[in-house]
Amino acid sequence: MAITVISGGVTAAQGFQSAGIHAGIKKSSKKKPDVAVIFSEVPAAAAGVYTQNRVKAAPVVLTQKTAAMGQGQAIVVNSGNANACTGEEGAQSARLMAAWTAQGLGIEEGLVMVASTGVIGQQLPRDIIQSGIKNAVDHLSPEGGHEAALAIMTTDLFSKEIAVQFSLGDKTVTLGGMSKGSGMIHPNMATMLGFITTDASIEPEILQKSLKKAVDKSFNMISVDGDTSTNDMTLILANGLAENKTIESDGALLEQFQEALDYVCIALAKMIAQDGEGASKLLEVQVQNALIEADAKKAAKAVISSSLVKSAFFGEDANWGRILCAVGYSEANIDPDRVEIFLESAAGRIQVADQGTGLLFNEEDAKKILQEKEIKVIIDLHQGSQGAVAWGCDLTYDYVKINADYRT
Repeated sequence: MAITVISGGVTAAQGFQSAGIHAGIKKSSKKKPDVAVIFSEVPAAAAGVYTQNRVKAAPVVLTQKTAAMGQGQAIVVNSGNANACTGEEGAQSARLMAAWTAQGLGIEEGLVMVASTGVIGQQLPRDIIQSGIKNAVDHLSPEGGHEAALAIMTTDLFSKEIAVQFSLGDKTVTLGGMSKGSGMIHPNMATMLGFITTDASIEPEILQKSLKKAVDKSFNMISVDGDTSTNDMTLILANGLAENKTIESDGALLEQFQEALDYVCIALAKMIAQDGEGASKLLEVQVQNALIEADAKKAAKAVISSSLVKSAFFGEDANWGRILCAVGYSEANIDPDRVEIFLESAAGRIQVADQGTGLLFNEEDAKKILQEKEIKVIIDLHQGSQGAVAWGCDLTYDYVKINADYRT
């Protein structure tokens, strides 16, 4: 299927407007946007996936209930304050965010989903948030996607946005999205936030299954530091304005929609991995020829999450033993005596292990491969035909510097 990347991000699809404005939630953030609103001109099918951390932020708890109804029309997000571990006062703040947004837009409160990101354990400054939401609603625009993407950033170094177009039957459908995440990234749902919009017509139940499937092969296959946030959330709104034949069940239309949604989610997930706090390299781990897909996923995530592996890549050291070690403790069903390991980048490809043991290889050639900004680790288990891919980054001195005084 042909998928065309276009501009526009979260407002690329028909009928969506957005805005990102500076409210001043963090006194030190100068004029950085910190409140965003995404709005569909008509009610939309809604779906979401959320952190499995048992400590859930107030907006996650609220939005889980709201999105479970299968319909939504707006999303309001703030950065600079996670509204997590804030008790009943925090829960009330999340409800007020929904109420203020609904009032400004003239829609039902039950159609507004809420998300927050930032420092844990501090109450939201309600007056500042309320003013910010009103300002964001007043500035809604079909061109507002980029400002919204800026507003949800915390330690991110760049905004994460993508939009694509593809065909469903005789109709052109658009999918757009934005995400944030740089540290506290080890999603298990789905700190990361992701918001996706589409003008496709699709039943909420099918949309929920499709989103979960896309998240499992994208956001759930990245790791920066092994921490699963209290605020992780990915939401999707589908307003049907493309007027395609409504997707109601499995079949060709759902397969085409799934392919496009996977594309968007994987692209956003890779941007998060690339922008890991302090990162200097994007790492991709490909596990091939596992007995079952679950084994491939376990092995790939173990390698991409290993602090020792990530440190070795920062040091540009082809320490294949750390890779094989991580595969071994991943709980994947493997035969160590069959495993092959390759390192690959724009500078070339080299095999470093065969049948579970090291090979003689040119260290200088390996060094050149590891000096590139994007590196692939290919692990062939030689046991079956299933595979998986995970993404992450190296672990640098700057990660510690960034997180040592994050709260202050």
